[in-house]
Parts: sequence; structure tokens; C-alpha cells
Amino acid sequence: MGKDLAYNRYVVKVFLLIITVIFSFAGCAGRDHREIIDRTGRKVVLNAPVKRILSAAPSNTEIIVDLGQADRLVAIDKYSGNVTGIPEGIVILDFSYPNAEAIVSLAPDIIIANGHNTTVSGDDPFRMLREMGIAIAYLSMSKSIEDIYLDIAFIADLLEVPEEGERLIRSMRADIDEITEKSASIENRATVYFELSDWSQMTTFGRNSYINDMIVAVGARNIFENDNWVLNPGAESIIDRNPDVILTNAGFIDDPVGEVTRRLGFDHINAVINNRVYMIDPDSSMRPSARIIKSLRQMARSVYPEIYDYKD
Repeated sequence: MGKDLAYNRYVVKVFLLIITVIFSFAGCAGRDHREIIDRTGRKVVLNAPVKRILSAAPSNTEIIVDLGQADRLVAIDKYSGNVTGIPEGIVILDFSYPNAEAIVSLAPDIIIANGHNTTVSGDDPFRMLREMGIAIAYLSMSKSIEDIYLDIAFIADLLEVPEEGERLIRSMRADIDEITEKSASIENRATVYFELSDWSQMTTFGRNSYINDMIVAVGARNIFENDNWVLNPGAESIIDRNPDVILTNAGFIDDPVGEVTRRLGFDHINAVINNRVYMIDPDSSMRPSARIIKSLRQMARSVYPEIYDYKD
């Protein structure tokens, strides 16, 4: 009985918040009405200028900050807490299982979500909020560097700062061009295995991934370039392909480099024999934003130290 009463009170509280949001949107309707198509093809209706943003993914948060719009953020996901440039004391929420009451109380103009938000819970965690009238824009999971450019342009357009989007994209392109110009003359391209896990999963990226694009940009070859997207190759497959360099970003374990070199059978791999196993920054390599440049430079320096002399 007590649980039912508490639940009913919660429903009433959320309902009252919904009514408040609806009347707020109704007051703005017609003045700033916009309809846009997000990066997953969904229509997003905006009835007010986007002044209050909830960012549900660290890559989105980084893009918003790098566009100079950090002051519009009113809440972020728990993985965005270490993004340089976020407002001090900002609200941090769990967007895998979002608290509707907490979110509505922040009066957001939009929630900018990402493809991984749906994969964690197996469903669209924002469906109820969308039905309440809160605008939700999704960015699909970027599968190329070009996708990252499109993500930046989309968020810049959404926030009505297209010039800042163009500036950020130009800067990113210039940094990548600097690397590809140096790699263009490389004839004997090193083979690379990039891992984002530990021995229990051995997860990597094949083609149709921005990680593969990054490996190509530095002048190397991904040993799984003929496989698609994310895969779990297994130790024997990695040993057979015998990469010249192994890159790991498994920062969640102690001594990621040592963990790789100590694996059974890996002492036959050239990368291990020649001490060419390197740690790559986890955040910048796994968050598709302009900040991948940091990990791209680390990758370039690791694979070809004689060509690239980038410092952290």
C-alpha cells in the first residue's frame, strides 16, 4: 500500500511538471518554431531557441564546448564529467536510465543524445520525455572521420552557430591534412592492431570506423581492414596477422601495455618482440569529436617516430 501511494505521488508530480512544460512550449510556439532532421533521420521540433541543453554523451559535450557554447549546458552524462571546458558544478545525470522528474525540472530546450544511449538499455530511454514534448536530437554512432565533421556541422546548425562549426571543421581538417601529407610518401606501411579492451574480449575496429580512418591517415594498415566495424578477433587471428605495432586504449585496467605483452602466444608477434606496444589516450580515441586529433597524433608518433615528433 505504501509503495503504491509513493508511486502515485511520483506520477502526479511528473504530470504537473509535464503540464508546466507543455504550457511553456505553447507560449513559445509560433515565435521560434523550427523543424530539423537529426543525424538518425528523425524529425525534431523546436518551439524555442536552444538555450538550455542536456548533453547525453561525452562526444556531444566536447563538440558543444569546442563550439564555444558550454554556457548553454545545464546537465551532462556521467561520462562527460572530465571534459575540459564544462561549467563548474554542472548537473550530472545517468542517461541510460534517465530520471524524468529530474530532467523536466531542468527545463531543457533539447536533449542531445547519441547512438550508444539506446544500446545500453536496449530501448530508447528518452521515449517518455519525447512524448512529454521535450525535443530530443540523436547523433548516430560515427563510423568515419567524415561522420564526425557532419556531427559537428549538425550541432552547430542546431545551436545556430554555423560559422563556429565551419571554423572547428576547418581546424580539424588542417590538423589531419598535416599528418596525411607526411604519410603520403610512406612506401612500406606498418601493420597495426588497435585494441580497446583486455584479453577477455580483444575488441577492435575494422573498416567503416573512424579508428580505421585514423590508422590510414598516419600511413599504416589496419590488420583487420577487411573486416567490418566492431569485432572480437581472438588471439590466434591476431597472432596470425602478426602486426608491426599494437595500440591499446584500455585505460580501465592496470598496465595495459604489459597486459598485452604477457598474453600467451603474443611473444611471437613482431610488435611484442620489438617492444612496439603503445598506450593511446582512451578519451580522445573513443569520443568522436574534434578532440580525436590528440590520439591521432599519439598514433602517428607511435607508429612512425622517425616521421612524427608530436608531444602530448
